[in-house]
Amino acid sequence: MTDRLTVFPAFFRVADKRVAVFGNGDEAFAKVRLLLNTQAHIVAFANQPEANYAALLAERGIETVRAPFDATQVDGATLVFAATGDAAFDREIVRTARAAGIPANAVDQPDWCDFLTPALVNRAPVAVAIGTEGAGPVLAQMIRARIDQILPPSLGRLAQLAQTYRRAVEVLLPKGNARRGYWKRFFTGDVAEAVASGDLSTARRTATRMLKASGPSEGRVFLVGAGPGAEDLLTLRAQRLLMEADVILFDALVPQAVVDLGRRDAERISVGKRKGCHSKPQSEINQLLVTLGREGKRVVRLKAGDPLVFGRAGEEMAALREAGIAYEIVPGVTSALAAAADFELPATLRGVSSSLVFTTGHDLKGDILPDWARLAISGATVAVYMGRSVAASVAGRLMEIGVSAETTVAVVENAGRADRRMLHGTLADLPALEHRDELTGPVMVIIGDAVAGANFTHSNPLAEPLAAGRPVVPVSPLAARADGDYERIASDISILQTGEHR
Repeated sequence: MTDRLTVFPAFFRVADKRVAVFGNGDEAFAKVRLLLNTQAHIVAFANQPEANYAALLAERGIETVRAPFDATQVDGATLVFAATGDAAFDREIVRTARAAGIPANAVDQPDWCDFLTPALVNRAPVAVAIGTEGAGPVLAQMIRARIDQILPPSLGRLAQLAQTYRRAVEVLLPKGNARRGYWKRFFTGDVAEAVASGDLSTARRTATRMLKASGPSEGRVFLVGAGPGAEDLLTLRAQRLLMEADVILFDALVPQAVVDLGRRDAERISVGKRKGCHSKPQSEINQLLVTLGREGKRVVRLKAGDPLVFGRAGEEMAALREAGIAYEIVPGVTSALAAAADFELPATLRGVSSSLVFTTGHDLKGDILPDWARLAISGATVAVYMGRSVAASVAGRLMEIGVSAETTVAVVENAGRADRRMLHGTLADLPALEHRDELTGPVMVIIGDAVAGANFTHSNPLAEPLAAGRPVVPVSPLAARADGDYERIASDISILQTGEHR
């Protein structure tokens, strides 16, 4: 095993140059589609192209030569693709190209490839090419899909705009920090935001103003929802902003794995607040956001769930508005919806519940009932955040105002995460939740008639203790079968590897 590549990644210049593709079927079709991402002059040598391929060639006006293979057909080509589906024929084409000094590629024959075609993410003029040296084309496509999601569609337009400013930047700004600082602000600041929104005029004005300005850049704060804690439940925008942030301020309920998605050299500041343990008062957090914004920093304020749902974003937005600091809200998956998904629970259900209430149990502690309590009587689904410590008071007040003691209840600790634990019962059972000391993570309680439609296969009754030391998490039927038949599967794998058959 070695960590060194057998190939040297490079990009061929093919604009207006002849690239020859030999073949009539799917292999040639795929290579032509890939080449259409470039400005190459494609010549298809296809004497009997299949219907779909012929339609593409005609639609895109691709030069097509309908003649049997001849050695002179490679003349003048910059690259040659042998994609006939006939391995021996492809090798003959490659030998002909090599004799003429032209790099060639025989589809699915790595030993007959002078170059390999990567999986491509196209944001022209930006291109990301992923190769596995032929070891795993499917893996390359999976990586391509992930990168394609992360890179904004506007990246190519932003890069094209940058090309028009390169000369001005070289003339007006000295080498070193000044230029790097300008381009960093260009690609991550207001210029990029304007391009993403399709406002190229504003993008140009902003880029020019930045070029003329001698003072520090303007800061920007992003109030970002981290979702319930699973990295793959972050939005694509949240992931992108974490990679662009200079500073990340994060709450205690945001897992470290999510914080670590930020760029490596970003400053990370914990401002976590848990019950009975507040590391920073909200007023200090507000002032910190303002200070960092005035320093010209791009700041991600990372909040569990959604920043606008019990996230105190209102106070932070007010402080930023008063200070004149630009900010943006990036929604996240709130814990109530993650908990509903864990239970396959319809939060609203036709003919049963048409309303959904997000609340904290503390609303029911006073003498005056909140307005939403009337909705609970009429059948609304009620999602109670931070519900463990107030479970008894919530249950008591709801039953007091007429909600049936038999109303179904679903409880999730660490909703949406791999270490979630799930419980179910009725409103009458809910007070027992306060004594479940083994539940140390954030707990979501969902109450209502619609909850009866949930899947309780993988949850424990509220009245029973959880299995000691083992979280209750959903296991797919396929995984369960695999666990139960492990020895047979291991034996089958051994047979495949050794070629021995019983």
